[in-house]
Amino acid sequence: MSFPFKTGAPSTPHHAGMDASPLPSRPPALALAPDTVPTLERDGYLLTRLDALTQAARGHSLWYMTFGLACCAVEMIHAAAARYDMDRFGMIPRASPRQADLMIISGTLTNKMAPALRRVYDQMAEPRYVLSMGSCANGGGYYHHAYSVVRGCDRVVPVDVYVPGCPPTAEALLYGILQLQRRVRERRVFSR
Repeated sequence: MSFPFKTGAPSTPHHAGMDASPLPSRPPALALAPDTVPTLERDGYLLTRLDALTQAARGHSLWYMTFGLACCAVEMIHAAAARYDMDRFGMIPRASPRQADLMIISGTLTNKMAPALRRVYDQMAEPRYVLSMGSCANGGGYYHHAYSVVRGCDRVVPVDVYVPGCPPTAEALLYGILQLQRRVRERRVFSR
């Protein structure tokens, strides 16, 4: 038998009739260097923390509620359709805010619609995330100086990711979703 590591003095044989070849000794405790972290393909097991596993599962199963207010909603629907397929990222559209943990706000938010937006946001379960899509949702856009337009949905709800553009493409929305997933995976979970 040969082992990739040899430590300690050779052992003596158990019986007198055995050959005098040394028996393998027990390997020392291995300190894991960053390049030797166990992988499932190579070693058959993984090492992780429970909060890292929870955050990875949470980041790859975002159920989104569409809050389409204007023309950016067409690009959001385009991203959810067959060509870009947001389902492959584990994202499922939900019609009820109680089942959703991501709200995608796309379009011009008006003063009349702001209380409804806040009410829907409050009905979402924790942890909840908001993605602001398009120039109008980000800061008022073309209608910034109109009397009836809210100059950014971050004045009503806290926003996690901004996707710029007028309207942003479906690729830009997918990039924003990937950034949100990265942010969710890196967020630490603390007990309150």
